[in-house]
Amino acid sequence: MSEKNFDALIARALQLVARIEAILPQPLGAPDWNGAIAWRYRKRSSGHGALEPVKHVGAITLDDLKEIDPQKEKIQRNTLQFVQGHPANNVLLTGARGTGKSSLIKACLNAYAKDGLRLIEVDKADLVDLPDIIDVVANRPEKFMVFCDDLSFEEGEPGYKALKSILDGSVAASTPNVLIYATSNRRHLLPEYMKENLTYTHTEDGEVHPGEVVEEKISLSERFGLWVSFYPFSQDEYLHICATWLAHFGVAPAAIEAARPEALVWALERGSRSGRVAYQFARDHAGRQRG
Repeated sequence: MSEKNFDALIARALQLVARIEAILPQPLGAPDWNGAIAWRYRKRSSGHGALEPVKHVGAITLDDLKEIDPQKEKIQRNTLQFVQGHPANNVLLTGARGTGKSSLIKACLNAYAKDGLRLIEVDKADLVDLPDIIDVVANRPEKFMVFCDDLSFEEGEPGYKALKSILDGSVAASTPNVLIYATSNRRHLLPEYMKENLTYTHTEDGEVHPGEVVEEKISLSERFGLWVSFYPFSQDEYLHICATWLAHFGVAPAAIEAARPEALVWALERGSRSGRVAYQFARDHAGRQRG
């Protein structure tokens, strides 16, 4: 083989190696930790994961959240313990939609970011990469909430076992600067079926014990040390939240009182008296008042 042909062969081989390396999984790189207080973990079509900074975190505060004081107290206390380096729990927030579960986590981030609290949002499909994410942040001085929003699983999804392993306290999850904060409309995170009631067993003393299928579905949520439940708002609670947001948007007290019937119609049309619906009404009403 001539020297020219040999050089051409080497060049083609190097190109082939470069293409192969481009599609192989790459170690997760650390972002600029000083550039943001929150990041999203995203997986490219190539299979490479990256932590992307969230440039505009919602400016919601703990004081903005009304009618959930017991839940707020529990989450705030746990988060403060975490930030201060004291023992704290992984958290599962469950219950009615639009009642402030995700907003409460964001408000805690805003409240304690100055003390070193940070957030990494991970979709449930990417939970299999949790060990890699934890490895990247393990030696950082900040405290990281790994946030999984609207978490629920179907049968056989890989993220279920990955999250269960992390919550079990595996070696990869033992770093003291990471906690899992998850929200869900399902308390047990997996679909439940009527036929599973047939797996319950009864003892001679009248005690009822769930079968293996039910035990497995309960086991994941039980691994969260702190459960916080949210409930639908009453009419008075809903109207109070509407009034709070209307005041936030600069609506005069007399106009807020006059808007009560319209706020009730707004909720009726949407079939929900949630905090989210109250916020949406306030934005609409305040915008029309200024238009």
